[in-house]
Formats: sequence, structure tokens, C-alpha cells
Amino acid sequence: MAKEHEVLEAVVRTGTGKGAARAARRQGFVPGIVYGDGKEPVALNLDYNKLLTRLRKGRFHSTLFTLKAEGLEETTVICRGVQRDVVKDLPTHVDFMRTHDNSRVKLFIHVNFENQDAAPGLKKGGTLTIVRPEVELEVLAGNIPDHITVDLTGLNINDVVHINDVKLPEGAKSALDRNFVIANIAPPSGLAAADEAADEAAAAAQAAASAPDAK
Repeated sequence: MAKEHEVLEAVVRTGTGKGAARAARRQGFVPGIVYGDGKEPVALNLDYNKLLTRLRKGRFHSTLFTLKAEGLEETTVICRGVQRDVVKDLPTHVDFMRTHDNSRVKLFIHVNFENQDAAPGLKKGGTLTIVRPEVELEVLAGNIPDHITVDLTGLNINDVVHINDVKLPEGAKSALDRNFVIANIAPPSGLAAADEAADEAAAAAQAAASAPDAK
């Protein structure tokens, strides 16, 4: 049985261009477009209030929708961009791409950090420094993970978590071809300062030992 997706309702927009988009906004719509899958792009209007409510729920860019509009065949889509007003940060245009469950798409996926109580470095006063709260993955459209998990068990001060250290969901892989850093456990500020002072003292001692005797 095919997986059911969240329904997104729209109205096919007959006009195109800036004039038609402005008219749609005056009528309480957000203009949009759906493209891809070898078919012609179709201009859409989406109810402003419903769209704003859904955007505020989160994960809009990583959710598959069943797009329904009168006169348009139902199709599975994923959001590829939301344009916003630069002052009010409210949606002004939405782009959707047609897709299928077996299509591969690149999405930013949230990172969860677990077992902080089992990380010796944090117990010693270290700080979890999150470099990437989200990571870009290439996943199957029909199997988009809600998140990926970083297990902090056993991590000590100065330990680093790379993408290759994380078990990714089945069918998913990193969108970047390098082993980038997701997080690390930084030393407490006092310990870092003490280490820096010790390094400076050691360097000074080494310099003094290697210098010729003063006469």
C-alpha cells in the first residue's frame, strides 16, 4: 500500500508574471509554482493563512505533500524554496518539485544529540559545541528521516564527532564528499586558559634552554 502524504491544497493560477503574483497576494494567496518530472511548470495559488500555519509547524522543506488542485492531477511534491518578505519575514512565493517515493533528494536533516550524561568530557565541565545543528543528506523521498542521532556516550574533552561517525538511516548518505565536523566537546574555559599558559611556559623554557649562555 502506498504511503499517504500530507495533503496540500492549491488553486491553479491562470496568469503569470509579477502582475498576476501581486493580484494573488491582494486576494489572500501566496503564489507558487510546481515543476519537474518532465512536465510543464504550473503556476499555483496557496491560501496565505493555511500556508503560514503549516510553515510555523516546521519541517516544511523535508515533508512530502500530495498536491491537490482542481484541474490538476494529484501529484507528490516537495518544497524546494520559500521566498520571504525581507522586512516582515512572511512568505511571498513557494516553489515545489514533483517527486516520487523512489526519487533521491537532498535535504537538511535535524541532528539530535543523545546520552549527554554518559559523556565523561561533559561531566568534567566540557561544553558540547554544535557545529552543524542540521546536515545535508541525500535520501529517498519516500524515506525522509525526521532526524539523525549523535550518541555522545564515552566522548571526552577535545573529542570530535564527524559525519562518518554517525549511523545514517537506510538509503541516506551525506550530500558532501568530505568527512565534516558535526560537533566537539570543548574544554572548560579555565582549563583552556591553563593549558595555554602551560604551553607558553613550556615554549619559554625551551627557548631559554636552547639560548647561548650570557657572558
